[in-house]
Amino acid sequence: MTDNIITKPAQTEFPIHELIAKRWSARAFSTRPVEKTKLLSILEAARWAPSSRNEQPWRYIVFTNDNPDKLKEAQSVLLEINSYAKRAPVLICAIAKKSYTDNGNHNRLHFHDLGAANENMFLEAFNQGLIMHEMGGFNREKAMGLFRISEDYEVGIMIAIGYQDSHTILPDRYKEKAFMPRERKPLSEFVFLEEIGKEIK
Repeated sequence: MTDNIITKPAQTEFPIHELIAKRWSARAFSTRPVEKTKLLSILEAARWAPSSRNEQPWRYIVFTNDNPDKLKEAQSVLLEINSYAKRAPVLICAIAKKSYTDNGNHNRLHFHDLGAANENMFLEAFNQGLIMHEMGGFNREKAMGLFRISEDYEVGIMIAIGYQDSHTILPDRYKEKAFMPRERKPLSEFVFLEEIGKEIK
């Protein structure tokens, strides 16, 4: 670890791919621009996520520092708690189409599929040497209007992407958190054999 790059590989119970183990939601964004080729690779990863009936309900509204005025508009939907993300050179509003295209029926899995696509983006972002952070703390109503999102879509999450900077640029409430070890529930708390409560061994 250097002053600029914090790595927090997962302490796993069983072996997993290095890319999954290294992925974490860093907040210390550099203002360094993200190369368009890298950004497109991240979005290409989302393209190949699995989805119900191959509907691919995800949509991404992308803002970059190539157009600072539009990026600033997008930043305006963030709540103060996520002000750190205003340093990121890429901000994305992730939304999902609520119905199937072929028959108009409600797609109850639209958010599930959006999450799958977002996770592909997470992994490819780290593969590209970038960091990514998802944020639920934003004004959804404002985003609907500002980004001209129709009622056919549900606003999911805001995503910041960029290079990692020194933790010292973070607000005080996040500086200590940047070094806290990553924690997850043990498998025994959420994986069961044949019925809830029966531990898989």
